[in-house]
Amino acid sequence: MLKLKNLVAYNQYRNISLLSRMWSGANGNPKYTEKDLEAALKSKFVKAKNIQVSDVSGGCGAMYEIIVESSEFQGISRVKQHQMITDTLKEEIKDMHGLRIHTAVPK
Repeated sequence: MLKLKNLVAYNQYRNISLLSRMWSGANGNPKYTEKDLEAALKSKFVKAKNIQVSDVSGGCGAMYEIIVESSEFQGISRVKQHQMITDTLKEEIKDMHGLRIHTAVPK
């Protein structure tokens, strides 16, 4: 009986999570897409070897993971590198819940 109760509780949580993602934002669509963010980063970091943007919020645009590998980060602290990313996306960030940023200098 306990397993059934746990299964029901888990499914209710999943349904609520799915509904909250569907209802977030205007019509459940993110204001900015992965491609929009990637384009903004590519225009700022023209020497970047690698730029990846992934929506890690299930498609609702609330949380993104960003990876930028650029020689432009050479000699710059990690905090400053991340500030460069957030400054580039300052308008887009206003509509997000969170952001994971990973930066690196190519080897």
